[in-house]
Amino acid sequence: MKKILNIVTSVKGDASFSIKLSNAIIDKISSIYGDSQVHTRDLSKAPFPHLEESHFSSFYTPEEMRTDEHKKAIKHSDEAIKELTDADIIVIGVPLYNFGIPSTLKAWIDHIVRAGVTFKYGNGAPEGLVANKKVYLAIASGGIYSDGVMKGHDFTEPYLRTALGFIGMTDITTFRVEGTIIPEFAESALPKALNNVNEYAF
Repeated sequence: MKKILNIVTSVKGDASFSIKLSNAIIDKISSIYGDSQVHTRDLSKAPFPHLEESHFSSFYTPEEMRTDEHKKAIKHSDEAIKELTDADIIVIGVPLYNFGIPSTLKAWIDHIVRAGVTFKYGNGAPEGLVANKKVYLAIASGGIYSDGVMKGHDFTEPYLRTALGFIGMTDITTFRVEGTIIPEFAESALPKALNNVNEYAF
């Protein structure tokens, strides 16, 4: 049995390619690990607040000294980190918006990357504290960014590998459904991605 955290960021609901790809990944994992539990955090419907001074203040105030305002400000971060640490596997659906990740996903990352909680510095070097996690990225894009002339314009996977790796999650596998708005690739884009999931040795 595995505990799976499903991070949804697309606003397109059932029409979303990243959601369809994430669901395929989760279905495959669940078929391998019986009785797996899936917890979904839908950031498209309940986004986390972008960081303000009150959040930073609460992060750096010792727990025993936090005011009611601090406790309110830190609530999202504490919830997100607990969900993350409770999970064995994290599946993140990532539609590519203007070469990068949705702002809702960036806000979630800002709430989980916390000094002294998910990372620390030792001898001047950072050390990630979120260990023994498997991450799957389900990236969807209208163009093709895994290879070719647009590869250098993809700031989804490189950023996520850096940010998640910084807090200790370095075991990351990426699946892509791409070319969904390119006529010669549109029809085969999703079937190809789903086939890659089906053939992958989870």
